Amino acid sequence: MKVYTEVAQAVSIAAFTWYGLGCFFSRKMVAEFERYQVPSLRMLTGTLQICGSLGMLLGYFYLPLLRLSAAGFALMMFFAVLTRFRIRDPLYAALPAFSLLALNTFILIASLKPA
Repeated sequence: MKVYTEVAQAVSIAAFTWYGLGCFFSRKMVAEFERYQVPSLRMLTGTLQICGSLGMLLGYFYLPLLRLSAAGFALMMFFAVLTRFRIRDPLYAALPAFSLLALNTFILIASLKPA
């Protein structure tokens, strides 16, 4: 189980680093946050994603930081899914956020089990 958790952690780190950097440098992300009707949250979201990715990376060595990062990402993706439904995106458009919600929930639950 530990190997699956560590792979999931690496995937989450890569995904949120990518999306976090996109919040700062991608014109497409600027347009997406305007479409989500929350343009003022783009920089905060990017900052939280980069910080969470660093926290998850350090979580390989300090378990409480892993749990905090995974819980934060799961919560963030829960709201991302709700946002997709609020703006009436098709179901497939919410799949990346839903997948990251599931992935980080898995990481959190797995990290709570004794080694």
